[in-house]
Parts: sequence; C-alpha cells; structure tokens
Amino acid sequence: MICTVTFNPSLDYIVRVDDMRLGVINRTVYERILPGGKGINVSIVLGNLGHKSRALGFLAGFTGNEIARRVAQAGVDADFIHVEKGMSRINAKIKSAEETELNGMGPEVTAADVDALLAKLDVLAAGDTLVVSGSVPACLPSDMYERIMARLTGRGARIVVDAERDLLRRVLPYQPFLVKPNNIELGDIYGAALKTRADVVPYARRMQQEGARNVLVSMAGEGGVLVAEDGSVYESPAARGTVVNSVGAGDSCVAGFLAGLAETGSYETAFRMGLCAGSASAFSDHLATRDEVEQLMAQ
Repeated sequence: MICTVTFNPSLDYIVRVDDMRLGVINRTVYERILPGGKGINVSIVLGNLGHKSRALGFLAGFTGNEIARRVAQAGVDADFIHVEKGMSRINAKIKSAEETELNGMGPEVTAADVDALLAKLDVLAAGDTLVVSGSVPACLPSDMYERIMARLTGRGARIVVDAERDLLRRVLPYQPFLVKPNNIELGDIYGAALKTRADVVPYARRMQQEGARNVLVSMAGEGGVLVAEDGSVYESPAARGTVVNSVGAGDSCVAGFLAGLAETGSYETAFRMGLCAGSASAFSDHLATRDEVEQLMAQ
C-alpha cells in the first residue's frame, strides 16, 4: 500500500488573462479547476502510472467535498478526514505576463482531527510506503512530521519526505527511506549555492550521513542526482522539452521514483523514471501520464 498525506489540500483555480490589470474587470481566456496539494499530486501521478494509492489529509466544507470527488474520480482512494470548522481552500493561479497566486487559508484542524489522522496511519506496516509532503499550516502542530515519523518507528513502513528546510532536517534522525529536496532547498539547508550536479553530490551525501537513506535531488533544467543507500550515485541531465507549467513537477518526480522502484527494484531505473515523470508534468498543462513518461525515458 502507498499512502500520501496532504495537510492542507486545495481546489486550484487556474486561469489565463491576456493582459492582467489591477482595478478593472479582467476576463479569462482559459480556466481549469484541479485538486491541489503535493501529496494529492503524488497520488494522481501514481495512478496515471498504474499504481494505486490512498490519499489522506484534512478537508472541510463544499470545497472539501469537491476535492474528495475529484481525487476519487482520478482513481485514488480518497480517505480524507472531514473537519467541522471552515472550508478547504481555493487557490487562484492567474497566468498573464506575470504569474500571480492567491492562496486560501484552509479549515481549522483540531487536536482530535490530528489524532484521527495518526490513527489512520497505524495500518501501515512492512512493505507499505507513506509519502508526507508540503508545508504544515499554522493550525497544526509544527512538529507534525516528527509525530508521524515517531508513530511509525519500528513498523517497517518506508517513509518519503518532500519538505523544506527545518521540516526536512528535523526528520532526518528518523531515517526516512527517501527525501526529495531540490537543489535550492538543499543549498538553503547547508548554506551553499548548488548550481551543478557535481555541486549537489557532497551535500546529498551529507544529508544521507544525517539519516536519510536515499536522497533524490531535482534540479529543473539541470536534471537531477540520486545518492542511493547502497552507495551508488546517479546523475542525469534533464529531458528535452518546453516547460509549460512547473507546478507538480517535483511531486511527479517522487511518484515516478516510487513507481520505477516498485516495478524493477532498480534505483537507476527509479531515478530515471522519477526525472522523466517530473519533466512530463512540466512539459504539459496536466500531470504526467504513463505514455508521456515512457516517451521521455526513451531519450
């Protein structure tokens, strides 16, 4: 079983405006509504690649109901906790000469809601995988990542963490199976500017020494690096293509890696599939599909 956790899911309202101006009426020339959140993106791409998963997190109100409906429509097991106060956020992403985002707040999550989420994780055991990703909203305890890692210690489940700065570094002592910073996030943690794949390798090894078993670093147009727990180091330039939308590319990379590892047991194949899934999402206005990933892998 693969489970993903999204603490603050959203409905993403994506629009294009030819010439966005403040203080006047602007009319859209394109619009789309998608369920949003890093864990949800991972689950949807896993489904596109032929792997089932269960999406966990907190939802509220009519927007929460719509998120759950759309996630289930994508073939994902939507096992969210519906909380009482507030509503799941709507994030407006306005694409014009410049890109502007307006992100909602999200619902009020109580201690009882947190306990309910933790209880859902108790089913995970050896052979299962949990993906925890994204920021922790202000209504939740700041140590949510550590609570989850501590709760699952000794159960044998593989835990994947995709988070920034302190959220990521504080879980390293729990030995997550995989962490996926990008090169900027990795550099921010260690106070270094990491521009090339060669720059990344020693800092990925340092993160591994601090506890991470596998470190996958995405680098947008520069490709990526994997420092695997068996001592192998893999690096690759990016696939060739035109970037259309980078939202969800990192999440797609995680999904591709997990799918590749499940199918072959090979870190090298998992790494290549992860990079190609990330690129496939970046090269389109939707999340990566199996055909798109395989076409890029053939390069």
